[in-house]
Amino acid sequence: MEDKAPVTMKDIAKALGVSVATVSRALSDNPRISAETRENIKRYAREHNFLPNFIATSLRKSRVQPMKIIGVIIPQFTHYYFTSILTGIEEEAWKHGYRILVAQSGEQYEREVEICRSFYENKVCGIIVSQAKDTVKYEHFQQLLDQGVPLVFYDRICTSINTSRVVVDDYLGSLRAVEYLIETGCRHIAFYGGPKNLEISKNRYNGYCDALLKARLTPDPRFIVECDDRQKAETVTEQMLSQEDIPDAFFAINDDTAIGILHTAKRMGYRIPQDISICGFTNGERAVACDPMLTTVEQRG
Repeated sequence: MEDKAPVTMKDIAKALGVSVATVSRALSDNPRISAETRENIKRYAREHNFLPNFIATSLRKSRVQPMKIIGVIIPQFTHYYFTSILTGIEEEAWKHGYRILVAQSGEQYEREVEICRSFYENKVCGIIVSQAKDTVKYEHFQQLLDQGVPLVFYDRICTSINTSRVVVDDYLGSLRAVEYLIETGCRHIAFYGGPKNLEISKNRYNGYCDALLKARLTPDPRFIVECDDRQKAETVTEQMLSQEDIPDAFFAINDDTAIGILHTAKRMGYRIPQDISICGFTNGERAVACDPMLTTVEQRG
């Protein structure tokens, strides 16, 4: 997203010496426009980053009144927490006459920037976002605010941007979870965390460390890894449990990671929780389906 005004169909028409109607038809693949002209117009549109206002276009073709649209960016559809958040947003938006336009960043910074740009071009009323793992620069968020677009962060927030945020107490949740593990007799507790650029990763790690320090236990660097998905958790856990000194408990940054730990430990012959205790963070539907049922911190969507 750039500060300068976006390229319009009128700009394209003027640059190529054709009418706005011709540009519109060419971009819609209307056969009334020659293939050569259509290609020239499309090429110019691509080169100048033209984005059609598809919401406005669809509304012009309908008989309904223009809708109030809120853009929502989620990192991944596959995570239970994000889908539960999406359900809540949609229900509340509907009550107030708004509709939502949802996009998935796929944990990619570049894609997140492009989504923000697209939402801005399509004149959404505001944007609700949980940042991607890859995001370490935040100019695209600040530009939205500078352009007057209301912005709200949820879950994964950016503290350097002065805007509204909706979060749980990640630090306290982690602190209480690790304190519980300690109360059950665990002393060598592993931590599987997320990327260090994310506030939730830092807060949950700090809660883990402080719980250990309060119990006069020292965090063991061998048992602290960056691992926040099930597939990686299965690989890392097998390696960790193959060593001579192993943890007697695991605290994972989310339930999917904890489930990967649980399945691997069981496959290797460990009993849960008799031999190894495991705790996650989300309390999604998958936690209940585990055998045994996963101990986890409830994170309301």
